[in-house]
Amino acid sequence: MLSLSLNAGDTPLRLLCLGAHCDDIEIGCGGTILKLAATRRRLEVHWVVFSSDEKRKPEGLKSAETFLCGIVTKKVAIYQLRDGFFPYIGADLKESFDQLKAEISPDLILTHYRHDLHQDHRLVSELTWNTFRNHLILEYEIPKYDGDFGSPNVFIPLEESMCRRKIDTILTAFQSQSEKQWFSRDLFLAILRLRGMEANAFSGYAEGFYCRKAVLGMEV
Repeated sequence: MLSLSLNAGDTPLRLLCLGAHCDDIEIGCGGTILKLAATRRRLEVHWVVFSSDEKRKPEGLKSAETFLCGIVTKKVAIYQLRDGFFPYIGADLKESFDQLKAEISPDLILTHYRHDLHQDHRLVSELTWNTFRNHLILEYEIPKYDGDFGSPNVFIPLEESMCRRKIDTILTAFQSQSEKQWFSRDLFLAILRLRGMEANAFSGYAEGFYCRKAVLGMEV
């Protein structure tokens, strides 16, 4: 495993963001991406979404463009694997991960939670660990009807203004999701507030992540 400092500095930070569907990355770790973009002078982002369709792909591209605004080195890839069927088309997804491995060696990977009850999310998490074995991986959470929230062990504190910017972008970009009862400003803000309380964040807001393995640098 590689150790990593998220402090601002001149060393490039190579960030890989993985999402099963359009809006997963934004909901799960959009605030963290905005914070890294604001604090790291040299941030390189590889943004990958594995499932979309003719309606959702333009939304995903618009959202990614907004979240990554100001970042010079970035690549956005949105595939069109069938939503809900990842376990049954695993070979296609595995090939996509193999291509990623050949293209990028990231310092930090943001991906789905290992115990997410959505089958697509769970397989993306599994293949992340299968593919990237010497990298820092943080697993983000997505709210859903199934009720699979756990107890994160890593928190990224966020200013309230950054939380509202995250939520505004999500609600504006993903109009196709607006009729879903869970897709709302108050729910997204409540999660950030809950995790902020757990993190004892000064601002009161944070995003939570799960870290299975980490190496702490203790160099003299």
